[in-house]
Amino acid sequence: MGTDPILTVACSPTIETLVATGGEDDMGFLWSIGQGDQPHELLGHSNSITSLAFSADGKLLASGSFDGLVQVWDAYSGSHKCTLAGPSDGVEWVRWHPRGNLVLAGSEDSTVWLWNADKASHLNIFFGHEGSVTCGDFTPDGKTICTASNDTSLMIWNPKTGSKIHVVKGYPYHTKAITCLTISYDSNLAITGSEDSSVHIVHIATGKVISSLLSHSDSVECVGLSPRYWQSVAMPGIPFSIPLLATGSLDENLIIWDMQNSVARFTCVHEVGVSCLAWLGKSQYIATGCVDGKVLVWDSLSGNCVKIFNGHLHNITSLSVSSNGEFLVSGSMDGNVRVFEIAEFH
Repeated sequence: MGTDPILTVACSPTIETLVATGGEDDMGFLWSIGQGDQPHELLGHSNSITSLAFSADGKLLASGSFDGLVQVWDAYSGSHKCTLAGPSDGVEWVRWHPRGNLVLAGSEDSTVWLWNADKASHLNIFFGHEGSVTCGDFTPDGKTICTASNDTSLMIWNPKTGSKIHVVKGYPYHTKAITCLTISYDSNLAITGSEDSSVHIVHIATGKVISSLLSHSDSVECVGLSPRYWQSVAMPGIPFSIPLLATGSLDENLIIWDMQNSVARFTCVHEVGVSCLAWLGKSQYIATGCVDGKVLVWDSLSGNCVKIFNGHLHNITSLSVSSNGEFLVSGSMDGNVRVFEIAEFH
């Protein structure tokens, strides 16, 4: 791809080999695994591309940039569809509504924007954060928006009115910038990680912190829930399926948590800090990207490292899994994108 750092990679949810990548050279690329030497250039940004996201149906691609713009592309042809403007500073992340062509983005200027990509019009601006909005998303049911910020707060919003439903801030919540967020598949829980080394679980409907996971000792960089549920015993004699939660930190650990009991099942020790993670399809395996450029695969049911992928020279910034679960795509500060075969981990 080049020598400028790659900041984001995204695999299409519908086309098994389609990948989008973006980085500090202000360029985005759309390409197919196996044909990486024939990328389609996505031209239109004037600063680093920080985030890429495919729409749920795979037909559109959104790119967010430090130039403050979101560009929308036809994912099949690579043609430019529209420009979504509004933020006065860089865009940190972009997300699509789970069932419609609505684009959500958080900015360094402390605002969150919602647009209709079909009409290229903005629907709502969400004001309330006092620092860069570092992460956010729709709940899977599409009814609520959760955003988190350098200002240590999580905000829960009504997408239609733009009004705040809850503000989660102060004890017992985070004391430093929030770095990462994931939302449970039932739309009930928001899970956040922070530079303060803590992970907190918030009940979205009430805005209450219901659990705090405090086993890390440095900044938590990534959080992710397993796409499938594993057996846990909630009450004696009653089997109960729950997703596993994975958290990665600069303390050199990946921790696999039992969500039901808020206890660490396994601590997966690395040689260096963990910068990103990705569950491998619906399997029990999880990949971690590390600050030294290695990509490791772990078995979440045993806590063992089962594979090490080498090749990158610097920090892994982004990981994405192809929709068929055959390939893991990694982007790195070394300017390269690599594709690893992971069919053995189905």
